[in-house]
Amino acid sequence: MNQRLDVIDVLLVEDDPGDALMTREAFEHHKIRNTLHVVADGVQALQFLRREEPYADAPRPGMVLLDLNLPRKDGREVLAEIKSDETLRSIPVVVLTTSEAEEDILRSYNLHANAYVTKPVDFDRFIEVIRQIDDFFVTVVKLPH
Repeated sequence: MNQRLDVIDVLLVEDDPGDALMTREAFEHHKIRNTLHVVADGVQALQFLRREEPYADAPRPGMVLLDLNLPRKDGREVLAEIKSDETLRSIPVVVLTTSEAEEDILRSYNLHANAYVTKPVDFDRFIEVIRQIDDFFVTVVKLPH
């Protein structure tokens, strides 16, 4: 296993407080050293990524974990905006959602999602999935700086 040298900022876009908490717990359980930032809707996600108020001092995330079903601006719209923005498009976006609909999977990849992961309902499986995403995108894959 490669030794991780960098610690990255991860933006979790998740409106369900329970899923956000489980993701935090997964980071802690697996001693993932990356910093997790959480926003609850699509509008906040784009403000964070574009460093608009109230996120003017936000770091540029090395990865985005994006739910599809979000208030104010859904994940599909957020993904489309990220991937059409020259300054943001190189940030890997992992769609992390409850939807197993073929239409959502196809649309997410057509919008240039880097991966599509269905959230397991079982807590132990959920934290293992988060660890695997982290291992792959942070330890195995080379990310742009």
